[in-house]
Amino acid sequence: MTVAARIVVIGVGNEFRHDDGVGWAVIERLRGRGAEHRLPSGTVLETCDGDPGRLLGLWEGAELAVVVDAARNEPSRPGRVHRLVLDGTGQAPAGATSSHGLGLGEAVELSSVLGRLPGRLVVYAVEGADATFGTGLSSEVEAQVGVLVQEVENEIERHGADTAPARPRDAS
Repeated sequence: MTVAARIVVIGVGNEFRHDDGVGWAVIERLRGRGAEHRLPSGTVLETCDGDPGRLLGLWEGAELAVVVDAARNEPSRPGRVHRLVLDGTGQAPAGATSSHGLGLGEAVELSSVLGRLPGRLVVYAVEGADATFGTGLSSEVEAQVGVLVQEVENEIERHGADTAPARPRDAS
């Protein structure tokens, strides 16, 4: 599936594995925002289980893709957020890894080989405390959901400012 959207926000994870559902929680919160927090026209909000092929399809053709996912890191600090940016180089950033078997790094590498990377990819990886079966986020991760929603909105706003056409100068 190809999304010909200018901006796509993807929450990756599994809402039935506690903190692995952080990406889905951010998408749900973005969908529930009021009129004062409207996202630009053409912005698509999606959830994904982390399958690299599905991620490729969701971000293909996007100028900006923002991904929110749970992460594993050693030593772990539950609730710590990592921000990773990829601007078309095709090199997956080092550091925290996805909480899924095949991670975001593999999806980025595959996208690069296939020429299907978004123009700009920003990843927010949140270190989790609990990936056992069940619903609900740990308190450390839950505390970051509102912060992440604001960060996603800020990324979109910065992208709009960076891509806005220059206004002609007044000739007088």
